[in-house]
Amino acid sequence: MDFDLTDEQSLLKDTVQRWAADTYPGIEQLASARAEPLGFPKARWAELAELGLLGLPFAEEDGGFGGGPVETLVVMEALGRALAPEPYLASVILGGSAVRLAGNPAQRAALLPGLMDGTAGLAFAHSEVQARYDLNDVATTARAVDGGFRLDGRKSVVLNADAAATLVVSARTAGDRRDAAGITLFLVPVDTAGVSLIAYPTQDGGRAADVILSDVFIPADAVLGPEGEGLAIVERVVAGAIAALCAEAVGLMEALHELTVEYLKTRKQFGVAIGSFQALQHQAVDMFVHLEQARSMALYAAMMVEAEDAAERAVALSAAKVQINRAARFVGQTAVQLHGGIGMTMEYIGAHHFRRLAMIELMFGDTAYHQRRVTLAGGLVSAA
Repeated sequence: MDFDLTDEQSLLKDTVQRWAADTYPGIEQLASARAEPLGFPKARWAELAELGLLGLPFAEEDGGFGGGPVETLVVMEALGRALAPEPYLASVILGGSAVRLAGNPAQRAALLPGLMDGTAGLAFAHSEVQARYDLNDVATTARAVDGGFRLDGRKSVVLNADAAATLVVSARTAGDRRDAAGITLFLVPVDTAGVSLIAYPTQDGGRAADVILSDVFIPADAVLGPEGEGLAIVERVVAGAIAALCAEAVGLMEALHELTVEYLKTRKQFGVAIGSFQALQHQAVDMFVHLEQARSMALYAAMMVEAEDAAERAVALSAAKVQINRAARFVGQTAVQLHGGIGMTMEYIGAHHFRRLAMIELMFGDTAYHQRRVTLAGGLVSAA
């Protein structure tokens, strides 16, 4: 099997890496970007649109570039290396994928052009506080009324919701709270009466919001996908997000490993660089081994994210997330240990890589959750 990038994918990688490195060369530029009201500069988001990155995963007939999971991996890895705060995961991977997978031609024509030109973001409002990682646990309700539905409920930790023009909201149109059937997706403009956001910064410097829905009227043509069959769509959207996070984590770990090796070469103790100490060299090598294992699993996730067999897709993505989580924890904690006190200071860029890796470890399922999924499916995950 050929794991090399094509010429087009290599060009894409070079383009995104160059943009990211030029835009966020250090902690000062990152801090300035995060200080913006939405947590990222609108001008930089427009630059991503000009580069075609916002339209990358969408079909050519919808105005996109027809990119696949490997192209997404390339972009997310490059953005991860630079800690770019732009909401690519929230808007393009999560919200955009829901519309790409389930939207009818009219819905795609109404929403995707604004997403791709950077003027109208999307956000995926599915998680609820009682659900933890269970995608079928939806308490938000949608009751049918003349001409549409009325939504009531609350969604938690909706990534970059305050930067979105439209929310993709899951609500229960039938069944009990944890039933697999009866979940429906809706397109909800953020300025709809009864919609309110409680926005806040996240621990990794990003943005999220709780979305409160109070008797929100949504017309019938705002239903996204088949009524009552939204869980399958949610599962595919989250699978894509996990694959994207795996790629982002690889970029983060690669940058953090490079920072650590450079620090070992320049930091002196007892008159010599600490990188000359064999014990520290071994730890740096162990970081590299975990990084390369994670890289392989990120590629595996990209290969499996569009598998037609839902069960096979789920166990593959869970296996990848287990390995990524373990590698992220090892690389992050080892980097902090080798840096000493500076490794935890917010004035040092490495600390921000560590915090983002810690967040990724918990997003869309922690290690224990995904290991349990693999075990129940009959797979094998090393206990190491």
